[in-house]
Amino acid sequence: MLSSKAPRSAATRLLAAGAVLTLGALSLTACGGSSSSSSSSGGAAGKIGVSLIVKTTSNPYFVAMEDGAKKAAEGGNIDLKLAAGKSDGDEDTQIQAIENAISKGDKGILITPNGPAVVDAIKKARDAGLYVIALDTPPDPASAVDITFATDNFAAGKQIGQWTAAQLDGKKATIALVDLFSDKVVSVDYNRDQGFLTGLGIDTADKTKNGDEAKTGKYTGGKGGDYEIVGNQASQGAEDGGRTAMETLLSKNPNVNVVYTINEPAAAGAYEALKAAGKEKGVLVVSIDGGCTGVNNVKAGIIGATAQQYPVKMAQLGVQAIQDLATSGKKPTVSAGLDFFNTGSALVTDKAVSGLQSIDTTAASQICWGK
Repeated sequence: MLSSKAPRSAATRLLAAGAVLTLGALSLTACGGSSSSSSSSGGAAGKIGVSLIVKTTSNPYFVAMEDGAKKAAEGGNIDLKLAAGKSDGDEDTQIQAIENAISKGDKGILITPNGPAVVDAIKKARDAGLYVIALDTPPDPASAVDITFATDNFAAGKQIGQWTAAQLDGKKATIALVDLFSDKVVSVDYNRDQGFLTGLGIDTADKTKNGDEAKTGKYTGGKGGDYEIVGNQASQGAEDGGRTAMETLLSKNPNVNVVYTINEPAAAGAYEALKAAGKEKGVLVVSIDGGCTGVNNVKAGIIGATAQQYPVKMAQLGVQAIQDLATSGKKPTVSAGLDFFNTGSALVTDKAVSGLQSIDTTAASQICWGK
């Protein structure tokens, strides 16, 4: 997903275990039936056409999402087509996949948007009569799709921020923020980042913008204390990017003791950079994903805490929603008080904090990503 990789340690291999890496061009494979004979709903004869368009299959999170959709399609009258960007942030390939779904006359699209450029293509699909559901990443505005099934990313970030504040026990927090993008704005990026800072007890300025908060001051979470934000660096959500981002942040301040990462692949890279610099001990690394590999690394102490998401659930709910719409006209509804359907999250750590609900790695390994 990014540049060439440095030699990988046992920790990185552990984080990568089980990952399915399928970098390459757009995938458009049909599941659950041939697409040679199309019906009015865009699927194989008599089936409901659904296209799942994920960010990239280089991240096992989205491979799990595809697997969830396949499983849901097997139990219903669904002709499922799979598509993926070549990398996280690849909007052009996603736009082409949307165009393909329109031309095939699909009933609906499930998409994890790679950026704001896909919004116009989504509008075109909805104007053509397709029902569009965002998974994992709400577009901006949320009303660009019919509904979103996703983690409450702000709440997930807040959970790991609260845990971090408790672990600091009043010590100064020297914070490195490893975000997703620097060249585009997506809600999952700023919601997680801003949720983390809020959980720490740091005032944020614009909650839809990363990096505009005061660089020094007091955090109020836990026992409270001084903080310094070293900076924000983009990772593209990838291991290589996480390592490069962490190297840059360490060059600015080698005394970093808190590392927030957008996801667990970025956490893997950040840990490698810390280890290479001899800084891995005494640094709190926190993340969001909760995949089986990430949970194992919480158990190993590489990641202190993570917020577990459930992408399989997102995909299964999405497929079911389009089938229900096609067969009965029933539409899904958002969660109370939110503009999306919240698929939930859980704080995962083996260092529980009094008053903060969490699950340990044994429990989390049984339900990682909703398996």
